[in-house]
Amino acid sequence: MLDLRLTRAARPAVQLRRLLVAAASAGTGFLLLSCLGYALHHPGTAGAGAQRLAWCAVPVAATVYLALAVARTDPGTRPRPGLSALGLGPARLMAISCLATALATALGSAAALLLFLRLRGDLPGTRPAGARAAFVAAGEPLPLPAVLTLLAVVPVVATVAVAVVLRPRDPQPVRRPQRRYLPFGRSAPSPAGTGGATVPAPGPAEGASPAPAPADPAGPEAPAPAPTLADKAVLPGLPWAVALLAAGLTAQAYAGRTAPAHAPTLATLPGEAVTVLLGWVLTAVGLVLAAPGLTHLCGRLLQCARPGALRLLAGRVLMAEATRIGRPLGVVCAVAAAGYATTTLYDAPARAFGPLSALGALVVAGCAVATLLTSAVEARQGRAETTDALLRLGAPTTVLRGAAALRAFALLVLFTPLTLAIAVLAAFPLTH
Repeated sequence: MLDLRLTRAARPAVQLRRLLVAAASAGTGFLLLSCLGYALHHPGTAGAGAQRLAWCAVPVAATVYLALAVARTDPGTRPRPGLSALGLGPARLMAISCLATALATALGSAAALLLFLRLRGDLPGTRPAGARAAFVAAGEPLPLPAVLTLLAVVPVVATVAVAVVLRPRDPQPVRRPQRRYLPFGRSAPSPAGTGGATVPAPGPAEGASPAPAPADPAGPEAPAPAPTLADKAVLPGLPWAVALLAAGLTAQAYAGRTAPAHAPTLATLPGEAVTVLLGWVLTAVGLVLAAPGLTHLCGRLLQCARPGALRLLAGRVLMAEATRIGRPLGVVCAVAAAGYATTTLYDAPARAFGPLSALGALVVAGCAVATLLTSAVEARQGRAETTDALLRLGAPTTVLRGAAALRAFALLVLFTPLTLAIAVLAAFPLTH
């Protein structure tokens, strides 16, 4: 009962994000049910039905990604002092996040089922949509186990993903100093760092002067310096991302050596299109992995050439939030590049893009943009204490707003030409 109250008594912004998750789940569930309707209406084309079902993996992944971002941003499920005494420890808060995610996605799946039954004419007082909605298989018996299985895909996968990512993690164990055994005749510092006793060596021969004992160390070793922003940067992963980008563009260029006889559709793909899809996947993954490093470099560039307070603040924030903002931004750029390349590849969009293709593109693009905005909200919540400290020190709000606008402008200037260049390079081998 307490979980339901915490889920219901949330801020309007949180409820709006949950409604976005429900809408994405509804669109994805309708696409899955449409694959079932196509298979029922065309029982002899199992390959085409399997390809349609495989294409639904992209909207499912986008919906789960959005649900995970919304669950991380929910302020009501963050561990706070005193909640463990009320029985709301980390595990209970994780369960509340899973419950909210399951409810939102299940609501979307139920809405998709109602719309699908409405188009089929199975609801009382409704008629079939006609020949334009042949993918609903009006008049064919609808298998209930298949419907429930398809509708349960998004809620189950999203809930499991939230549970895995938000699971309570044990704190790192305390490292105790270990006793080191040195060669005979040398001294080792004590765990407290005040020096240790010297183990006597074998006595020298008669008449020989004793060897001087080595001096004890002055104290413990100096502590390692704290890692800076540059040490925590994601630049080491940038070469791998560039390698994936190059591999993806190379695969697409290799597949474009021989032009296909006809433009493939999203439901019927020729054999050589597998290489094109592999190249697009590698390009998208490389762009997503390169985005955090590029965001970090963008923050560094903002601080070049004797920066003022505005550029310094904007650059530091970009460097600190490179991973949190960079990955969703990379997903948006990958989706935009894929959309541009796809619309450039097909000269007749009406033939390749039907209502289901448009719905799938809308779900993927909407989830990518919503995830980016949600990650921006999460980043803003993460630096709330820093913002409050700046305001207490007398920083005007115009400086903070100017820094936010400068960050957005810098990212737009950097990623817009990059996205267009990758999209043009991806579509060039197939159009020429």
